[in-house]
Amino acid sequence: MRALRCCVWLVLVALILTGTNALAQFPDRPIRFVIPFPPGGTNDIVGRLVADGMAARLGQPVVIENRGGAGGALGAEVVAKTPPDGYTILLGSSGSLTINQLVRRNLPYDPATAFAPIGLIGSGANVIVVHPSVAATNLRELQAAARASKAPFTYGSPGVGSTGHAAGALISQVLDVEMEHIPYRGTGPALNDLIAGRLQVFTNALAPLQPQIRAGTVRALAIAGPRRNAALPELPTTAEAGFPEIQTATWFGLLATGGTPMDRVQRLHGALNATVNEAETRRKLEEGGIDVETSESPASFAAFYSADQARWAPVVRRAGVRVE
Repeated sequence: MRALRCCVWLVLVALILTGTNALAQFPDRPIRFVIPFPPGGTNDIVGRLVADGMAARLGQPVVIENRGGAGGALGAEVVAKTPPDGYTILLGSSGSLTINQLVRRNLPYDPATAFAPIGLIGSGANVIVVHPSVAATNLRELQAAARASKAPFTYGSPGVGSTGHAAGALISQVLDVEMEHIPYRGTGPALNDLIAGRLQVFTNALAPLQPQIRAGTVRALAIAGPRRNAALPELPTTAEAGFPEIQTATWFGLLATGGTPMDRVQRLHGALNATVNEAETRRKLEEGGIDVETSESPASFAAFYSADQARWAPVVRRAGVRVE
């Protein structure tokens, strides 16, 4: 009997050690990090900062893969359909996840089950900018210029169904002016056309716009958030400009494939929070206009994600944004 109890004890110890080692060994190979937009935009900037820090903390390379298209849905689909082992993660945002599922009828995955939330990185209010040829230095002047124009003003976005798409439609509605939406495969291509004068209006997070604002190749009119941004303290909010209804912000967070074991999600969550809370990474994010905000747990990020959908749903309905 004693021998039997001893054997049972040894088996239990072995099982505990096996579970502990399995957790300690994750990850034991490189992690694939899908950014669902092309290089050059805010998603890419934020993602690469986070990837570098997480690689150092996880002890494995975090390999960036830019998969642009369909407002982020193509990259999201890649992650949704990979094995749920934690070795493929997604940089999610309010555009590629929240807005996409509200405006697209036939996503190639089920948003309710496709992803396992890991954690929040932060958010940044969007900046409304125009090409310098537009005779406007504020939103009132933009409204007047658009109304006086013989042809509709054009506004660009990182893709159909993106936050920029919904934000531009909201601006058009609130200003009560006609504007034509021009979709692109990411922020970079849209910004290039804005600088070249092929677009007139663009709304995006501050990070990729800041160098162009400083250089004078684009003109900032307002920041679509509740308060001014420390990176551009002289730029008024949309409420200060007389249009408090225009409130758009982009959040960024990490997600794994739905069904990923929770111990692996927790390991990724810890590495993400340690990265974002590191002083130099935080400084770079804040300089790019991102208000750093981490999640206490994957569950709290999941609750944030759900609340964001509820907040944007009436905005999208009111703006009439729909993708067939």
